[in-house]
Amino acid sequence: MGTAIVLLIVAGAAALAIRSMIKDKKAGKSLQCGGDCTRCGGGCH
Repeated sequence: MGTAIVLLIVAGAAALAIRSMIKDKKAGKSLQCGGDCTRCGGGCH
């Protein structure tokens, strides 16, 4: 039973992380440059 609870917690955390990355991507942010196009020359979008 404990294993199932831990699995649900880990799966929930992973789902939240993926949701956050998708939301950031739609907002124009990128994992490579953090949305600061002065640092990467705008090549990340």
